Order: sequence, then structure tokens, then C-alpha cells
Amino acid sequence: MTRAMGAALRRIQFGNALAAFGNGFTAPFLFVYASRVRGLGDGTAGAVLAVFAVVALVVLPFTGRVIDRRGPMPVAFVGSAFGMVGALGFGISESAASALASSALMGAGVAVLQPALATMIVSCSTTVTRSRAFATQFFLNNLGLGVGGLLGGLMVDEHRPATFTLLFVIEAAMFVVLATVLATVRLPLPRTGEMDAHAAAARESAGGNWSVLLRDRPMVLLCVLGFVLFFACYGQFESGLSAYAVEVTRISTATLGIALAANTAMIVLAQFVVLRLVERRRRSRVIALVGVIWAVAWVAAGASGLVHGTQAAATALLITTYALFGVGETMLSPTVAPLVADLAPRRLVGQYNSAFALVKQLALAVGPAVGGLLAAVGAYGVYIVMLVGCSLMVSLLALWLGRRLTVAQDRPYRSLVVAGSSGQQHTAETGKDMSAGLIAEERAPRATVRVG
Repeated sequence: MTRAMGAALRRIQFGNALAAFGNGFTAPFLFVYASRVRGLGDGTAGAVLAVFAVVALVVLPFTGRVIDRRGPMPVAFVGSAFGMVGALGFGISESAASALASSALMGAGVAVLQPALATMIVSCSTTVTRSRAFATQFFLNNLGLGVGGLLGGLMVDEHRPATFTLLFVIEAAMFVVLATVLATVRLPLPRTGEMDAHAAAARESAGGNWSVLLRDRPMVLLCVLGFVLFFACYGQFESGLSAYAVEVTRISTATLGIALAANTAMIVLAQFVVLRLVERRRRSRVIALVGVIWAVAWVAAGASGLVHGTQAAATALLITTYALFGVGETMLSPTVAPLVADLAPRRLVGQYNSAFALVKQLALAVGPAVGGLLAAVGAYGVYIVMLVGCSLMVSLLALWLGRRLTVAQDRPYRSLVVAGSSGQQHTAETGKDMSAGLIAEERAPRATVRVG
């Protein structure tokens, strides 16, 4: 990775962290703000959150094609603008119509920013440095969300709407800062061959791009795996798991907040320690281990509801559940997103990132619905068994995926070390420097997509 690429990557990470910081100010309070502060009722507040998710599902299928044709930077600017307008709209919304419109704008902005920023990170990293780059992004996201949420909670007063308006103004300002920082970034220029490939991609239809992705069996399998991952973890945080904690484990909402804080603290404290342990391992096996860890987490959650008469033990088990989820998340951040990038042909990196973001958003829509339904009927035993099964399915799917990956995709650091050793031996024998050839091979556009 060149010095210019490193400088660009640091600016992208800095802007991304500030955007997460701004989002942390408002994300935990959207429902309360719409329902109680503005007096729109629980139904409207639920619709606001639903619109936020649905709009993302609508725009993401088209975002990848635009990124691949126009580049990620213009898409990031549009996303920042939509997010800013949506945040300001929320701050002054007093009717259901304006709140729903603001939710749609912010949802669209946040949705398109995800694959745009991911594509920028890919362009400013190499196969070997990509895991650390995405782990850093995940760390900064969680740190920003945690700090923003903490400060936001200290600033708001349910009886003073102006305090909530201030939070949305801060979030809008962070979107502006993100766009300003990105405007100073100079992304690496593609090589001549890559420019020809991008031109060819621009002539293709969106359906053609999707057909390439759907024929890429490892990518399709990774998307299935991703759906189960997000369904079994993030999709339950604000629905089924929270309901189980309060109704079955019988902890207070304050203790639930401590459990969520334990999750964030585990991510912030352990991310780079875990990164050192996993970045040289096979990605498929790391993901498989996450499935086992999460299965243990769900068993601990189930046990917390069976411990009668010992509330301290039940509370400890539930906090352990959230902490174990955090451990798994730190293992996924340097594996899953870089794997998406390494599976993608150079001309379709935006398409692949957008497709995976779409899968994540779909899981985040289905997960709370299923968890909430089971919680509503009191089927908590079925709920725990289902999610233990989903976690174990993650392990099986990961091992299956590993059989379809090349060594370079599953263990990029190892493959580069082997290639470098071979290059040095060849240099000694022939007097030719192979380092330039290795770099050119790494950066050259991929002409085909592995489909078998």
C-alpha cells in the first residue's frame, strides 16, 4: 500500500467515525422522539423506523451500479446530502408526514453511504491490509456510536423538544463534515486495463451485473451466510433478545443498558487484539468459530431465564450473552467485508458491496419481525432453540464456503507470503526482480469470476 493510499484511507476512516458519532446522538432516541416528544403515537413511531429500513431496501439494488459507473465519491456526497436534510427534517418535524419523509431521506442517505465507503476502503487497501482497514472501520463505528449515544443521553430531556432538535442538528453537521473530509480524499486512479473494464461495465445493464453476481457461487453462498449472521445477532438486539431479557430473565431496562454497554465495550477493547489473532487464519474457519461462540451466547441467554431465585446469576449470564456477541463481531469485521471485496471483480466492487449491504438490511428487517412475533406469543423456548440452530448453521455454511474459496481468498496473508518466497527464489536464480510483477498481479483487473 502506497503512502498516498494510506493517507486517503485515514481520511476516509476519520470521516466515517464522525458520521457514526453523529448517528449515535439520535439512533437510540428515534422511537421515543416520534412517539412521545412529538406526540405522534407508537404506531407512527414504528412506521418511521419501518420506512427507514424499507427505503434502504429500495435504493440498495441500484446503488452498486451507480458506484461502478460513476465511482463511490459522488454516491457518498449524495448520501451525505440526503442524510443531512433528513436529520434537519427530523429536528423540526411536528407531523407524521414530515417525520416519515425525513425518515425516508435519512434512510436513503445512510443506505448508499455504506457501500460507497466500503468501496473507497477497498480502493485504498491491498488484499493483505484490507482486513485491518475494515476492522478499524468497525472499531471506529462502534466507538462513535457509543460515545454519541452516551452524550446524547446526557443532553436530552423528554419534556424539552429543543434538546432533541439539537441532537439532530449535530447529526446533520456530522454529515456535512463527512462530505467535507471526503472532498479532500484523492482515490487511487485505476490502471489502464481497469479503466477499460469500468467502461465496459458502464455499457452493461444492471441486470447483467446482477447476473454475474448470481452466477458467482461463493458470493451467493456468502450472502446466504451473511443473512443468517445478521438475523441471528443484530436482528435480535432491539426485538426478541430485549423482550426475552425483560420478560423472562426479568432484568430492568437499566441493566439491559449495561448489557448493551458490555457489547460495545468488548468491541472497543478487544478489536485489535482479536485482529492479531485472526488476520492470518482462514477466513472461513474464523466465521465458523463465530457461529460456535454465538451458539454458546444463545445457550447462556436461555439459561438466564431458567435460573430461578438467583437474579445476580441470571443477570451475569445475560450480560455474558451480549459480551460474547461482541467477541464474535470483532472476529467478523476483518473477515466478511474483505472477503466480499476479494470475491468481486474489479469492475463490480460497488455491485458486490451493495448486494451484501442489501442482504444485511433484509436480515435486519426480517430478524426483528420474527423475534417480535415469537416474543408476542410467548414462545421463548422456540426462540432460543431457533437461534442456537441459526448460529450452528453459520458454522456449517462457513465451512462449506471455505471449500469454494481459493487460498488467496480464504487466507490472503498466507498466499502472499508463499508468493513472495517464490519470487525471491526466482530472483536469485534469474537475477530478475519479481516484486513489481507481484504487485501488478495483485492490482490487475480480474477477467473472470469464479463460479465453481
